[in-house]
Amino acid sequence: MPKMKTVAGAKKRFKVTGSGQIKRQKANRSHILTSKNRKRKRNLRRDVLVDPTNLNIVLHCLGMK
Repeated sequence: MPKMKTVAGAKKRFKVTGSGQIKRQKANRSHILTSKNRKRKRNLRRDVLVDPTNLNIVLHCLGMK
């Protein structure tokens, strides 16, 4: 059987931490930033971990499951 290919979009969007968790960036920080206050934009900079409800889908897209 051929090897599984990873989803190219997932490769660009997710990173695996040293402990095996998956990091992602928050949405809504690409445009229309003038209407968002400073605190909101600052909090959008932070990376967060993928929610457990979506973890299986992301792992499958990355070819880890």
